[in-house]
Amino acid sequence: MTVARVGEIAPGQRKIVRIDGRSIGVFNVGGVYRAYLNLCPHALAPVCLGRVGGTTLPSAPGTFEWGRDGEILSCPWHGWEFDLLDGHCLTDKKRLHAFELALVGDEIVLTV
Repeated sequence: MTVARVGEIAPGQRKIVRIDGRSIGVFNVGGVYRAYLNLCPHALAPVCLGRVGGTTLPSAPGTFEWGRDGEILSCPWHGWEFDLLDGHCLTDKKRLHAFELALVGDEIVLTV
């Protein structure tokens, strides 16, 4: 099912679509498109409505290095952070439910 056209979702942005009764977030992560079920695996919050930003990186004691801007999704309820490139939680073994996407011409096509 076509969910958007290439260019419709700018890098760092998202589009929420509803397909077969499910809310799904389609993200443009630096030109790479990813789609996830809009439910946090922690407490079933609408995770795809959360802030997209970065996170702290491993750094020397006493320093805080920030990075990965535009690649981390924070759940709006409890702040759990997920890697938008693979859906893994940064602090737990849980992960977002991903959907397969394909580019067909200038259309972003999602497989449910």
